[in-house]
Amino acid sequence: MSAVSLTLPLTFAMHWRHAGLALLLSVAWVLVWYRETAASMVLIWQRSDTFAHGFLVPPIVAWLIWRQRRAIARVVPQPSIALLPVLACVALVWLLGELAAANTLTQTALVGLLVLSVPVVVGWSVARYMVFPLGFLFFAVPMGEFLLPQLMEWTANFTVFALRISGVPVYREGLNFVIPSGPWSVVEACSGVRYLIASLTVGTLFAYLNYQSTRRRLLFVAASIVVPVVANWVRAYMIVMLGHLSNNRLATGVDHLLYGWLFFGVVIVLMFLVGARWAQPEHNESVGMPELSAAPGGGAATAPVAAIWLATLGMALITACAQLALWTMERNAGGDASASVMERGGALSRVLPAPTALGPGWSVSAWDAGSGLPHFKPAYQNPSLSMHAAYASAGKSVGLYLGIYRQQGRGHALVSSDNVLVQSKDAHWAVVARSSKSVLAGGQPIMVHGSQLRRADLNDSLARGALRVWQVNWVNGSLTHSDHLAKAIGAFYRLIGRSDDAAVIVIYTPEGIAGQGDAALASFLADNYAAINALLMRNVHTGEGRSNTSSGAHPVNAREVLL
Repeated sequence: MSAVSLTLPLTFAMHWRHAGLALLLSVAWVLVWYRETAASMVLIWQRSDTFAHGFLVPPIVAWLIWRQRRAIARVVPQPSIALLPVLACVALVWLLGELAAANTLTQTALVGLLVLSVPVVVGWSVARYMVFPLGFLFFAVPMGEFLLPQLMEWTANFTVFALRISGVPVYREGLNFVIPSGPWSVVEACSGVRYLIASLTVGTLFAYLNYQSTRRRLLFVAASIVVPVVANWVRAYMIVMLGHLSNNRLATGVDHLLYGWLFFGVVIVLMFLVGARWAQPEHNESVGMPELSAAPGGGAATAPVAAIWLATLGMALITACAQLALWTMERNAGGDASASVMERGGALSRVLPAPTALGPGWSVSAWDAGSGLPHFKPAYQNPSLSMHAAYASAGKSVGLYLGIYRQQGRGHALVSSDNVLVQSKDAHWAVVARSSKSVLAGGQPIMVHGSQLRRADLNDSLARGALRVWQVNWVNGSLTHSDHLAKAIGAFYRLIGRSDDAAVIVIYTPEGIAGQGDAALASFLADNYAAINALLMRNVHTGEGRSNTSSGAHPVNAREVLL
């Protein structure tokens, strides 16, 4: 037996001991420094059935890597120090996400740091055997709720279409509709997003384990997206028809959820049975396995151990720098630190007294039958300060809601999935139409979100209580209707050491006829935006390093029964 064949495995073993230890330390280092981000993911897994599968993703990833252990053990660990700049970019993305209080961005960046730790420390030659397991780790990130509005709209469209094809008369407004046996409504639980995410996660794993062809894998993943969406449409239609034909004795309570999951389970099993017909046997593990080889001169073709630890040190410094940069910004934020902590936790929320008058001719009034303005309050959670009042002028009545978010953070941010105009299960109001409009505020053109609201009970008179609502985000003096741009503006302000204080401005009035509602809101905003902006400026944080924009800052014109 040659000397090379004796010494080479020993050399490999030595390098793998260093590489394995370095990789474990790198992963632990990232998880310790970014523990708050990791904890926020786990909390979402715990409280949301939609993302409960996140608990299974890490064990599945570990098992998938374990399956490749023999092939991986025969590969030379060679760190990729050239990837450190990419790692720095991902750390910067995490920092920007933290500044913008964007959980999905920070959580995705955290997973990206964990994934990149593999090629950085042990090299691409090793990482290529873990491409799918490392990619599968991104399924642990709880995201996908942005699909809710579109999925709900599609479900309502199909259900109403199928009912009419079946000969059932339907009256529809937005996501609510009435059939002869009673009213129905499409809410978040009806969207099918749970089915979609579950199907995509399991379907992707199934495709990887059962197919060797990239084409077949992609086709099955595409099927795991389309099938649950269409199945949810059919499920919704079947539940409505079951309730209708049974005179609302069936499928109108909790039992419809059971029917839905049973139907989904049957559909997924059928999808897997069909997919299994084209399964391809897994290649023999020895085929294509890298061979141990010696370097010229009899030495192992391995990188020096020092390079492994150098790459590990570089990764440790980069990942720590992002956290240190955030800590420095927080420390330089100035102001009352204790108040900041309270507000970021959502513990401090006060009602702001409403001015008796705003612009010329507009004075505070009451919600009453005489004004025709019902009492409506947007569903914005945990503001630092809020103001809610009604104003009247020359026969026009307009409601004004301001929700101010000072020094935003997790659970205390203007743009959040919890902050909506009307919650889907609201017992009093329902959104029946949405649009965007270009209007004037302070002499500057801006875009606002426009919504039409009516009483949640479709049996009420449609003319009674209908509202026209405009809403826009205010970020330290800048206006935008785009939630993404509001996040970006806030992150930019924090990055340059200024305040990210923000607010939502919501105004509403009776719908009226022939655009009377929009005309009243346009008049109110044109007359009163200067006073509203000044009011907001007086009630946001000031302090060294977090100074506010001047009151003359220009607005940003940004384009932009249960089933």
